[in-house]
Amino acid sequence: MRRNVKRALDYAFKKGFQIHPEVVEILGGVEDKNLDKIIKEIIREKSIDQDFHITGNDIIRYLGLEVDTNIQSKHEILFDCTARLTMPGESEGFDSLFKSRFEKLKNIMEQRPEAKNLRNISNIQNKDEQDSYVCGLVNNKVIKDNTFRLTVEDMTGTLEGFVVDQARNTLRELFLDQFVMVKVDKQGGDVKFTDIIQPDVPLHSTNKGDSEAFAILLSDLHIGSKYFMEREFREFLDWLSSSDPYALKVRFILIAGDIIDGVGIFPDQDKELEEKTIYKQLEKAAELLSLIPDYIKVFISPGNHDPGRRALPQPAIPQGSAPNLWNKENVFMLGNPAMISVNNIKVLMFHGQSIDDIVKGVAGMEYAHPADVMRSILRARHLSPIFGSQTPIAPEKEDLLVIENIPDVFHAGHVHVTEIDVYKGVKVINSGAWQRQTPFQLRVGQVPTPGIAVLFNLKTHQIVLRDFSN
Repeated sequence: MRRNVKRALDYAFKKGFQIHPEVVEILGGVEDKNLDKIIKEIIREKSIDQDFHITGNDIIRYLGLEVDTNIQSKHEILFDCTARLTMPGESEGFDSLFKSRFEKLKNIMEQRPEAKNLRNISNIQNKDEQDSYVCGLVNNKVIKDNTFRLTVEDMTGTLEGFVVDQARNTLRELFLDQFVMVKVDKQGGDVKFTDIIQPDVPLHSTNKGDSEAFAILLSDLHIGSKYFMEREFREFLDWLSSSDPYALKVRFILIAGDIIDGVGIFPDQDKELEEKTIYKQLEKAAELLSLIPDYIKVFISPGNHDPGRRALPQPAIPQGSAPNLWNKENVFMLGNPAMISVNNIKVLMFHGQSIDDIVKGVAGMEYAHPADVMRSILRARHLSPIFGSQTPIAPEKEDLLVIENIPDVFHAGHVHVTEIDVYKGVKVINSGAWQRQTPFQLRVGQVPTPGIAVLFNLKTHQIVLRDFSN
């Protein structure tokens, strides 16, 4: 304890005052050499009312550290997949799903100047073409030795060709089933693709909030796991109610999935669980999240460990499974994906299951660098472009995983690694985890960066990392 803090508290004790424990913590963080004078003034005021208790609120109020009610705190749910899920039959659903994917991404691509030369594949199959473009989903790609081949498919047919020149660089980063537009040079039976264009996001001028409020981005709490960092998470929750200048400006918390560890997600998971049922895990989650001050709005979307449908897109965690979360006035339960506006900043929330497919299917992608994967997702304008791999995709009439509207912030989790980047003006943030390294992660050499809260200033776009793991 600093000498000036001890001197101030000793004075209060001698005057017969009781000091609440949080007073010591608050005074310890105050850079003021006249703390004894501050305590004397508080004692003088409270003695008039015969109140001989000094609380943390007394210190906060005197020092002007109380929560500023004038800080803007407005939100709008721009998109939540939950209400738009139809769950048709499998055959009908997948047919509609890919038609929807094709049409949505074609509409995006048609905004590019090259689209004025766009043709259907069936229109060019039986004649020579130069400087024409076709668009479609990637049916197949081959990169072997010095052979670069690509097959694209639209609603009228398929076209296979050799990829040449600089287009080869783009071919390397393409996903199967993603949408592209290619420039065709067709002479006789010889087809060459001389350019490959992805939907991509345009250079983005981001919105900014009117007041200096913070949103905190979290994911992958894994409450219920033996490796859940409960002590560190409680320290984070205590910090939210502290007099820290950053904490006093927090107005939003966005949690991108895996609130709990779940049950039966992987073999022998029960050996790693502190809480053995989903009900107990969610009950614990509600208990912890209830410690967040009521003036902070909390947005929760599910991940692959949470209850409900595991296939993408995922509806919100069912109300029957988590009534204590649904009944909180400051908690908003969303699907995965979802887009919200907080103080005019558009945030795309996506848990990030498809990162698994991309890391395993595209050379150069790594779990240690999720921001690279997230940038490639923005280029593809689709949250889960690879079909039939590890990430289950539900048969839906509409493809709700197409990124139709450009976010200011793209927020994901899943890989337990905190990483931040910017792509064409879009803040790319993977918010890490609150679970220590698991036995599986240790076996495969995956090193998480847990216990970090990502603070995003909605006015200045400044990002601050608060590490509670130490």
